[in-house]
Amino acid sequence: MKAAAALLALVSAAVATPLSLYDNGQSPLGDLLPTSYPGFDLDLAAPRLVQLDGKTEPVVMTELEKIQAKVRGIKFFDVTETPDLGSRAHLRIAEKPSYPLPNNTEAVKPVIDSLEIQNLKDGLEKFTSFRTRYYRSETGKESQQWLLGKITEITKKFAPKALQDRISIQEFPHSWTQSSVIVRINGSSTTDDSVVVIGAHLDSTNNWPFLPAPGADDDGSGSMSILEAYRALVASDFQPERAVEFHWYSAEEGGLLGSQAVARAYEARDVNVVAMSQYDMTAWVKRGTREQVGVITDFVDPASVLQSMLTEFNKKLVEKYLAIPWVETKCGYACSDHASWGKAGYPSVFTIEATFENSNHGHIHTSTDRYDVSDEFSFEHMLEFSKLAVSFAVELGGWKKAD
Repeated sequence: MKAAAALLALVSAAVATPLSLYDNGQSPLGDLLPTSYPGFDLDLAAPRLVQLDGKTEPVVMTELEKIQAKVRGIKFFDVTETPDLGSRAHLRIAEKPSYPLPNNTEAVKPVIDSLEIQNLKDGLEKFTSFRTRYYRSETGKESQQWLLGKITEITKKFAPKALQDRISIQEFPHSWTQSSVIVRINGSSTTDDSVVVIGAHLDSTNNWPFLPAPGADDDGSGSMSILEAYRALVASDFQPERAVEFHWYSAEEGGLLGSQAVARAYEARDVNVVAMSQYDMTAWVKRGTREQVGVITDFVDPASVLQSMLTEFNKKLVEKYLAIPWVETKCGYACSDHASWGKAGYPSVFTIEATFENSNHGHIHTSTDRYDVSDEFSFEHMLEFSKLAVSFAVELGGWKKAD
């Protein structure tokens, strides 16, 4: 415990030290805290363009200053590569998709019943075995490639051949090492071009990025929750009328970089995303608290009417298909990847493991973000979010099972 406390003190000192006190990027703490690590491509002095809450124009910050801000709880978009994201948002806000009352129980319930906790455990055990999933590291790339391979394996093993022909699995490359992953199940409709997106982020970070970051809860839990939802859907021969996509974003921890790049690409192609749902941290049930699904109500969409409609729809899914209730909560500016879609004018929602105050603040972004660190880490809770992802996909995908 003393060693852990000493290390935490070193990290705190490092992130509190202005860049101007560094000599050629070297930490004043010497060898006690590394400023590099084999397989990393991270220049702490590199300038970035960052959008902060309440600021009209982006500001220039170094990578180190971004790390400092993150540790202090300051959330932001890194807009260096996506300064024009949202330039067409006003056009989409004028369009108002509708969200009917959830009523496809006959299709949803059998898929939910086929979800398996063991798959969550097996997947997360492997996903957290990488030293870190940091987006500018070799192990971050390796973990993303493992996930890509696992999705491909699941698709070949569980999806019927006719369904496999409607599924595409691809990497979405970035300027950094780790790619995002996009899986699309094409819709059967010839007239409906709309898309439903279910997302999580595949990267992890330590408060000091060069240190280990297993990222079990943040966001291994969300990544595995939606992966198990995908497995159960394809195993059930899910054939939606409108396209349904599963996204695993790179570089969320760097300022929503991956999701901004994907949203910008969709915005440029005028893709008709009618709903986006983010799953970031789905495992923690704080001791002494009621098990709940946290429904984020702030910064989820720039158009309040659309936001209210989709958020209310999401609550109704929880009420109809989950074994636990929802609770409203707030997480602040740019707190996860749904914010990138909201910035582009797309309706987006975000559900988290609890109220923001009761979520896993004690372990995320440290080497102790592990599934075996406490009995507060619950795979049963993760499965509730798999149920939510299944219901979101089926109810909005428009699937009508054949008799």
